[in-house]
Parts: sequence; C-alpha cells; structure tokens
Amino acid sequence: MAAAENQRLPAAGIYVIDQAASTVRFATRAMFGLLPVRGNFAIGHGQITVADPAEDSLVDVVIEAGSFDSGNQQRDNHVKSSDYLDVARHPEISFRSQRLERSGAGAALYGELTVCGATQPVAVALGTVAPEGKRMTASGTTTIDRYAFGITKAKGMTGRHLMIALEVVAYR
Repeated sequence: MAAAENQRLPAAGIYVIDQAASTVRFATRAMFGLLPVRGNFAIGHGQITVADPAEDSLVDVVIEAGSFDSGNQQRDNHVKSSDYLDVARHPEISFRSQRLERSGAGAALYGELTVCGATQPVAVALGTVAPEGKRMTASGTTTIDRYAFGITKAKGMTGRHLMIALEVVAYR
C-alpha cells in the first residue's frame, strides 16, 4: 500500500485502525462558496489488510456519522438531522475497498462509500504509507459529491463537494 513504488510496504497482515490516533477531516464551502467550513468525523472501527501482492490489500472502515463536528453546534445539529446525514436512521458511514492500484507516481484505493444508505464508488489517493514495526501510518485524500448520496438539501447554501483528508494509524 505504498504511495510510490520505492516506498517500503508494511508487513503483510491485518492492522486494526486506532480510532483515537486516526483522523477524518473535511473541508467544504457554504453560503454560495463564500465561507469555508472545516471539521472532522470520528472513526468507529476498521481494519487494513495488507496483502502480498500489495494490490490485493483491503481497507474496511466505519465512521460514526453522529461525530460530525465543524465547531458550530447549530450547524452540526442541522447536518446530523434528516435534512443531511439523518444519523438517527443512518448512524454509520462505511468504506470498503475493492482494489489497490499502484503506479510510479503513486497509488489509489478504489472502493465503495455508503452514506445515508446510498453506496457510490470512491477513489482515495494514497499519500504516505509508513511501516514502523507492528504499527503503520497512512494518509489519503478524496473528494465526495454529497448529491451522489442523495444529500441535496440547501443547494447553493451548503457546499456540494467535500474534500476529505485521512490520517490513519493502525496496529498489527
């Protein structure tokens, strides 16, 4: 699961994601693109299966939808409501990878993201992957179109696209 061909790969095996040490950050714009909105989600649980060959590696992770935090309680409550994430009916956001593709320039993890019961394909561009004994750290980025998941409330007032940055720590 290296970002480039010349990076060392973590040892094959199952790595459990450390929820407390890992972050899922998002950035979008609101008010017709004028105001930046940033925040994070908490990882509920997950694992990374590093395979040999690396292209057979898999990631399975669950994010707690109710952990949405932008630093504005009124906005956070609204996003958690049935207008957006509907956390009462859909408490989890999940990602399950299907394949890893590596090239000299980097790597991408392809899989399916499920939000509010809708599943769509997503590609995560991998940044650094650093093995450290039984520990590994990895980073990645992707952009999500909320409309693809049926979350279309407040068009124009709420950003359509969310840029996601992941920093994951996992242990074997």
